[in-house]
Formats: sequence, structure tokens, C-alpha cells
Amino acid sequence: MEAAAAKPVLRVAAICGSLRKASFNRGLLRAAAEVCEDSIPGLRVDHLDISDLPLINTDLETDGGGFPPAVEAFRAKVCQADCFLFGAPEYNYSIATPLKNALDWASRGKNCWADKPAAIVSAGGGFGGGRSQYHLRQVGVFLDLHFINKPELCVQAFQQPPKFDSDGNLIDDQIRERLKQVLLSLQAFTLRLQKD
Repeated sequence: MEAAAAKPVLRVAAICGSLRKASFNRGLLRAAAEVCEDSIPGLRVDHLDISDLPLINTDLETDGGGFPPAVEAFRAKVCQADCFLFGAPEYNYSIATPLKNALDWASRGKNCWADKPAAIVSAGGGFGGGRSQYHLRQVGVFLDLHFINKPELCVQAFQQPPKFDSDGNLIDDQIRERLKQVLLSLQAFTLRLQKD
């Protein structure tokens, strides 16, 4: 009798557009890692830190197409990822500057994002970061990122009952379950794209 083939472990690169440690968006990504460890075999979340990336400036690129060390390290991690999970805060109706900066650096020269699946989660006021998600999807068209369409997760973080604690950790079980559904969708979509 043949042994069943082990499911591949997919590496999810989690990138938060906010640099604050207690960011609700960072809290969603921490919760995503916990959900995967607890209940989604074959999916591992690795957090990619974007806080050390310099502001994009093509003068920092070398003649041979090289990049500053922090950018080179980030680009390597993006290339190694099977898929992406973006925590996308909304700043002034759009994408937060740190996230856009990271997207731009990894698209220079060889586009490290190309032809990979992704999902977006966000937390904030009013629309829960929804406008940021839509702008990120537009940028993703040029970057050749393939976003899952459903489910969407835009957490209205300031409505009662509390969704996060004072350290930015997700404490709402319903949101955690919705986050799990996003991750399951990302896993299934990634496996499907890898087969093609």
C-alpha cells in the first residue's frame, strides 16, 4: 500500500502596512499565524518586516542592478514566499506609505510579486480599511498579483464590542473565524495556481 503524499507546507509572507507594534492590522497578521498553527495544516505564516526599508529612491540602486542590503533581504524573502497576506491599514483613503514603499522596492528590476496569490485583511474605522484594500488590488494588477476575491475581511475596529486589546491583539472570536476562512481560501487558491 502506497503512503499518502504529504501536503506541501505553503509559506505565507505576512506584510503589515503599519509600522506600529500595537497596530490592529499587525494584530490581524499575528492572529493569522496563530490560526494556521492551531487549525490549518500545511500553511505557515512568516512575518516580513518592512520597517528597515529605505524610501524608494532609484539612486540607491547599483549599476549592476543591485539594491541596498535591507531591500535585497526583503526581495529574497518575497521571492521565497508561496503567497502573501497583506495587513492593509487605510491612510487618507488609500494604501499606507510603508506598504506602498515595500511593494515598489520588490517590483524593481525582476518583479518579485509576479504571478503569486495574495489576500488582504484590514482593520480601521468607517469602512474597516476597505478603500485601502481596493487601492491595493489596483496596484496588484500591475504587479501581477492574483488576489482571492472572497471572503473579504474589513474589520470596523472601533465599533463595540471591542475587537482588539490594548496591545493590538485580536480578541473577537467571530473575526478570528472569518480570518480563518480568508486563510483557507488563500491556501486553496495557492494550491490551485501551483497545479496550473
